[in-house]
Amino acid sequence: MLRLLLILLLTTPVLLITSCFKEDERVTPHEPGSYVTDTVALTDNYKNQVYYSLFDSTAVQTNNKDSWDLGFESTPRGWRVILNSSCFMKSAYLAGQQFGTPADTVGAVWLFNPSDGSADSVAIGQWFTINGEDTVGINRLLLLDRGIDVLGNPRGFNQLVIDSLANGTYYFRIADFDGSNQESFSVVKQDDVNHVLFSIFNPIASISEPGRTAWDLLFTQYTTLLYTDVGDPYPYLVTGVLLNPVFVEVAVDSITPFADMDFEKAEAMTFTKQADRIGYDWKIYDFDAGTYTVDSDKIYIIRDIKGYLYKLRFIGFYKFNTNRLEKGYPSFEYQKL
Repeated sequence: MLRLLLILLLTTPVLLITSCFKEDERVTPHEPGSYVTDTVALTDNYKNQVYYSLFDSTAVQTNNKDSWDLGFESTPRGWRVILNSSCFMKSAYLAGQQFGTPADTVGAVWLFNPSDGSADSVAIGQWFTINGEDTVGINRLLLLDRGIDVLGNPRGFNQLVIDSLANGTYYFRIADFDGSNQESFSVVKQDDVNHVLFSIFNPIASISEPGRTAWDLLFTQYTTLLYTDVGDPYPYLVTGVLLNPVFVEVAVDSITPFADMDFEKAEAMTFTKQADRIGYDWKIYDFDAGTYTVDSDKIYIIRDIKGYLYKLRFIGFYKFNTNRLEKGYPSFEYQKL
């Protein structure tokens, strides 16, 4: 009897204490979305630039890649002017030369826009000084090599001087290589886009990127720096994917099987806004066969403009056209996690 009493005395406090705690609330598992498979049409000569929304699973806009030359930064405090790197454009500062006179390229140092999106090293650079509340150009004469068109033909050279940015409007001058055909232009910022695009060949054309919150990925050709076997850099035109530079970020995994990548694994990864992190090397060119092979083991974890996480991999680069395979049609599958 004494032994039973001791057992009751020892166990009763434990029962009282444990009864004070609520049962653990069950955590609702994260429900992933359905798998989506899609293809974008850059075409055989990569003439298209395709802006893609992961959330909407659609190409929101397609531009002909050589339909523009300059992109004017359109954010409220933006002032940068970018080159159309899909055409292999470059620029050089012509020190001591005057706008409207024949350009001399002896000793010119040509610069390309960095493909990683580095805002502090764009080719045109800081073209102004600040005078009170005004952004005033320093009469910096730039020569633009407009690169090549979709058929690989030279697009020519033009002189450029950016004069000012006032009340949301860029003012600038364009002339031919020899200084002839001088014209003045203006471009007004648009509140909802990253850049307003301008064509030297067709300045009255209305060209713009889609709204900055409408797209995640840009499928396009672009210029990047590659390196020789001895480490010397050289610019090269590649075909791949760039990120929306304002909102989108990405992480890369080459170890986890695609089916096993889930929300918890994805969320723990390290992300970057480096614009060319997806880039072009999800495919490999076989020089002997003359064909591309896609690396479908490489997984891209993308945080989109809405903050959702997706896993994505590429599964092809060709479409069957009549009796042949035609390159320039990247296909991919992805899932919202």
